[in-house]
Amino acid sequence: MSEQRFNQFVDEVEAAFDQAVMDGSDHELFISSYLSGHFSLMVARALNSAEYCLEKLDSAMQQSLTQAFANRELESADQAQVQALWQKMLSK
Repeated sequence: MSEQRFNQFVDEVEAAFDQAVMDGSDHELFISSYLSGHFSLMVARALNSAEYCLEKLDSAMQQSLTQAFANRELESADQAQVQALWQKMLSK
């Protein structure tokens, strides 16, 4: 994946997070904000290491979420919604 395409993906995901702020229910905002925190951290790490690879970003996101869920940061229903939102972002 090119740097340009990677940056475009990041911009699209961030726009979706912004849209949730404007239009989402309180719960959708919670799920989106939670995912956004992980996303921002993993994107920053990818950019710092010049890794413009969506597969590696997805892997880093999955590892980050798995670790957070293992620490019981969210209830299982919320975990499923966070995972579903991430998969939706990837499929765009």
